[in-house]
Amino acid sequence: MIDLDKALKCATKAAIIGRQVLTEYFGRLAHVSEKDQAGLVSEADKESERQISEYLLSEMPEIAILGEESAYNKQGFGLVGDERKKGLWLIDPLDGTTNYVHKLPIYCVSIGLEFAGELQVAVVDVPTLDRFYTAVRGRGAFVNGERMQVSNRFPVSNALLATGFSSYDKAALAQQLKVFGSLVGEARGIRRAGSAAYDLCLVAEGVFDGYWERNLQPWDSAAGALLVREAGGMVTNYNGEKYDPFDNTLVAGNPKIHQFLRERINSVK
Repeated sequence: MIDLDKALKCATKAAIIGRQVLTEYFGRLAHVSEKDQAGLVSEADKESERQISEYLLSEMPEIAILGEESAYNKQGFGLVGDERKKGLWLIDPLDGTTNYVHKLPIYCVSIGLEFAGELQVAVVDVPTLDRFYTAVRGRGAFVNGERMQVSNRFPVSNALLATGFSSYDKAALAQQLKVFGSLVGEARGIRRAGSAAYDLCLVAEGVFDGYWERNLQPWDSAAGALLVREAGGMVTNYNGEKYDPFDNTLVAGNPKIHQFLRERINSVK
């Protein structure tokens, strides 16, 4: 078994380490490049992940690490089966890299812990907004120490929604835009913050009522998915199955908006 109190403490410290790196580099980047079909990467991403990973390995060496930059460097996840069951950190050292590179101050550090087939611990730090989100499975979700609860807004005409999409997968982009087009005139508003982890935090906080996206990576969504669940929300894939970080699609929201979004997504062809 994993000591979840220790894991939360370690994840919290690791996120603060990541925050310090990102704050130091913000507005002072010297090296930005493009990953194949995966957006931008900078020295801030790499250094943040290096320091976070080194700290977590020093404190809890029995838990494997899957970080965004190391995964791409290895050209594959390489972590399946027993390694997921024994414990796996899912780390995005800088979610919202494009925002960060362009000096748009909406970005975060996201750290999730999976054990025995379940997400167990979540920490998301949004440095520029001074928002620190935490959750442990079965114990609720919190922002800056205050408990969060998803909204109860419904119908969709009262809802503020969020989504994201990438131009790398043209077929997925076309489908996402069809869903977006079907909702934009019906919902109160739709936002695209540019950080999946932060979008999910805002669903958990009751700011956004629902969120959908496809082609996310495990580190994008692991922590945020647990935060939404622990705040009383629903998180599934587009088929309505319990969401797994390695799934290709995600729908999250308060229960009524979640159901509405899932039905709408599957009705738009």
